[in-house]
Amino acid sequence: MGYGPVFEEQPVDTIYPEESPEDKIIMSCRARASPPATYKWRLNSWEIEVQDGSDDHYTVVGGNLAISNPDKSKHAGNYSCLATNEFGTVISREASVQFGYLDMFSTEEREAVYVKEGQGVVLLCAPPPHFPNDLSFRWMLNEFPIFIRLDKRRFVSQTTGNLYISKVEASDSGNYSCFVSSPSIAKSVFSKFIPLVPLAERPIRKYPADIKVKFPDTYALVDQNITLECFALGNPIPQIRWKKVDGALPAHHEISTVGGLLHLFNVQFEDEGIYECEALNSKGKDWHKAHLYVEAPPEWVEHISSSEKGIGSDYTMSCLASGKPKPQIHFLKNGQMYGKHELRFTDMTFDDSGMYQCIAENRHGVIYANAELQVFASPPSFELNPLKQRVLGAKNGHVVIECKPRAAPRPTFSWSKGTELLSNSSRIFIWEDGSLEIRNVTKSDEGKYTCFAENDRGKANSTGSLLVTDATKITLAPSNADVSVGENTKMQCVASHDSSLDLTFIWTLNDHVLDFDKEEEYYQYAGISSCELLIKNTQMKHAGRYTCMAQTPVDNVTSSADLVVRGPPGPPGGVRVEEIGPKSVRLLWSQGSDNLSPISKYTIQYRETRTEEAWKDAVTSPPNVEGNAETATVIDLIPWTEYEFRVIATNTLGTGEPSDPSPKTRTQDAVPVVAPSDVGGGGGTSRELTITWTPVQPQYYYGSNFGYIIAFKPEDGFQWRKVTVADPEARRYVHKDPSIPPATKFDVKVKAFNSKGEGPYSLTAAIYSAQDVPSEAPTIVEARTLSATEAIIWWQPVLQQTVEGYQVRYWRKSMENEATAQRISNRENQTRLDNMKPDSHYVIEVRAFNGAGYGPPSQRYEIHTKKAPPSRPPKIINTKMNPSRTSVNIAWEQVEPLVNESTVQCYKVLYRQEGKSTGVLYTTDKQYIDLPMRKDGDYLVEVRAHSEGGDGAVAQVRISGSFSYFLKSLLSFLQVLVTPVFVHL
Repeated sequence: MGYGPVFEEQPVDTIYPEESPEDKIIMSCRARASPPATYKWRLNSWEIEVQDGSDDHYTVVGGNLAISNPDKSKHAGNYSCLATNEFGTVISREASVQFGYLDMFSTEEREAVYVKEGQGVVLLCAPPPHFPNDLSFRWMLNEFPIFIRLDKRRFVSQTTGNLYISKVEASDSGNYSCFVSSPSIAKSVFSKFIPLVPLAERPIRKYPADIKVKFPDTYALVDQNITLECFALGNPIPQIRWKKVDGALPAHHEISTVGGLLHLFNVQFEDEGIYECEALNSKGKDWHKAHLYVEAPPEWVEHISSSEKGIGSDYTMSCLASGKPKPQIHFLKNGQMYGKHELRFTDMTFDDSGMYQCIAENRHGVIYANAELQVFASPPSFELNPLKQRVLGAKNGHVVIECKPRAAPRPTFSWSKGTELLSNSSRIFIWEDGSLEIRNVTKSDEGKYTCFAENDRGKANSTGSLLVTDATKITLAPSNADVSVGENTKMQCVASHDSSLDLTFIWTLNDHVLDFDKEEEYYQYAGISSCELLIKNTQMKHAGRYTCMAQTPVDNVTSSADLVVRGPPGPPGGVRVEEIGPKSVRLLWSQGSDNLSPISKYTIQYRETRTEEAWKDAVTSPPNVEGNAETATVIDLIPWTEYEFRVIATNTLGTGEPSDPSPKTRTQDAVPVVAPSDVGGGGGTSRELTITWTPVQPQYYYGSNFGYIIAFKPEDGFQWRKVTVADPEARRYVHKDPSIPPATKFDVKVKAFNSKGEGPYSLTAAIYSAQDVPSEAPTIVEARTLSATEAIIWWQPVLQQTVEGYQVRYWRKSMENEATAQRISNRENQTRLDNMKPDSHYVIEVRAFNGAGYGPPSQRYEIHTKKAPPSRPPKIINTKMNPSRTSVNIAWEQVEPLVNESTVQCYKVLYRQEGKSTGVLYTTDKQYIDLPMRKDGDYLVEVRAHSEGGDGAVAQVRISGSFSYFLKSLLSFLQVLVTPVFVHL
């Protein structure tokens, strides 16, 4: 007649912005119920009193709770909704109300950051107080909305907001501001600008990789997407590499183009483990490891559902939930705590009726399952479930006639056929639930059957008929077959049946029903009273017992046959490695299925796990591995290398699938046998000997603690000096020694070593020590300014043969830290200086240099740049064509320079066709010029003042060629002729 509340809408977590223009929060709650439900709300498990008007902030509309003028101190917390009617109470899931905010950054000025070019730098964001913690970060450069573009050199952590620049360049100079956004409250703020000032350093030093952004131990939920951050400072820019220490990176991963982000999508339990990021450059490497833990919120495996039970019956209500950590389970009845784990009812009464909720909870969430339990009492009634009017039974088979009236308590049952009362016998059995079973059915069993049900509240009966049909029989059974892989075969099945019934066939393989739609590539059948099964292109998986089932709505019969499939061997099993040496291992395995054809031989394959290259056939001892073998020795391996092995069997019918790979195995270490190549060097800074080589490839390290021994001596010396370099990726060594004579020939050689010993030396190479820096300074002959921003300088060259070129430095007086430098080859003794400041005092010096460095500076030469050219363009006052249309006169007003600008000496006029950058340049000291008219096309005339400080701002006017001018005039005239004239009367 009714039912308890069933939630159709429940409250959800809400973040209310403290600065929101809305003055109301709505928490939704709606339940379907008959009679309709009434609603109450709780805050932090305490009932909210809405009816008494003690808090005018709350109102309930329908089931929804409205919170007016929300107040953080009063209204933040966890809310739940209770829906009630006469059948019971259910409580909704809890939903939180939290107040979101994002404060402004401090108004204090941020200090400038000075850093040498080539060094790394971190600009701190220090976001203001906020909630929730879901901020996103970007950085502005100089002004809004210019945001810096992230690349391998620049990185913004979405955890701290800090900006990391791995290697500072001169172009990084500027003012930086941290831009913070909160998506939850749709608000953004930005910090005061931080000036970044790169300091020039020549030469720019290099620094090893140094990881500054390190992802912490991280917890992720199943099916979640997460991102791990890793970024390093260093010069050259470090390369970031990711790996999973205890296995391969998940298939569903992505490394961002900048390298500093590892994205893991749809995380699963098997993705849990230790992850490592490695940063490396030519100066060194750094690495960081942390754990990823994968957990899961509760999820129902089995939950309760609404049910109706008779009074006095027994019933068990249970729930099962998965999750990590394992969820705790408890029950509520009508919104009150009722029990844990499961509920067992015996001899139920009406008091057991109500609304039940099963709750599963762990630290990642809570889930609810709701059910109504109704306990009823009634006399037997067949109104909803009478006996079937017509039941079919096959001759010699058995039939069950169900009797399931609605009754409580459980009734007693009796049966009759016609007027004959039935009782249990060898053929007839009345079940406890009231059903009637008849075995070995005969034609005489046809007739009307009546089921009688009675309890302490009343009795009822229901009648149905039994009709006996002919039994179904297999008349042609399938036969056993023996085929080879790839062949076709058939199995037949023919059956007789009662003509009044429909007959269908079902084929199974090893008790699994064949799906002809999904496996039409291999299986096909046809027939109505017979069924012929065609198996095409037989494979090993098709071997087994095939069963044909012929069935009607009344009965079914089966017949089976075996299909033997002979083919290539199955994969060997249990591949393992023993007796591990530097260049060999002993492999063992167990024989797989020979698939009814004896194994003739085995093939051993290997691959290096470091490169995960394609599988290769291994060299074995004995060379040919016979089919009865279960062990072989793999030889010619590389020492201290990690391998996987697999085994493949072959017989006369072909080669089978490979075995699963063996556990990863590392061969023992050995003394290196490969020497570094391309040994050479020379040059460098004064009193240095630079030695270079090509490093040995990692597969030839042959052991741990790999490095190099460098030996060198003067060409005419006898004693070799040796040094050790521990970095296996090193490719140069610089030996500094004040006693090394410059430009002296040395013999050098390099060999590798590891923890097992030393390898052979490379071929001996001849190199020269670095030459000395130039000892003489150039002499500046003259320097003079050309304009406000340019100058030219000449100097007397240094005659030393080792000079490779000259460096010219110039700066504004007393501002040497802003000096600009140019390098010029030794074939030149002059250069132009540009990008200078107008009307400024400059200091200039020149040095000679070579590979060893810079020599002493020349005497300093001082010059003063000219005043800036006029900043205001000429004002063009006239553009007039002469009567013959052969020239045009352009006139302009005199340009008056400002106090800090140089005097006008003349005017430059550039006459060019529009769209072209070159033209004819005219110079005049007048304030007008006559220019020849061109025949067609548009032309531009550019006029600018010229002074000793250079060219001033430009004024521009467009003129058309004489033919174009004629066409335009003609069109204007025709337009006048066709213009209508209106006369008002």
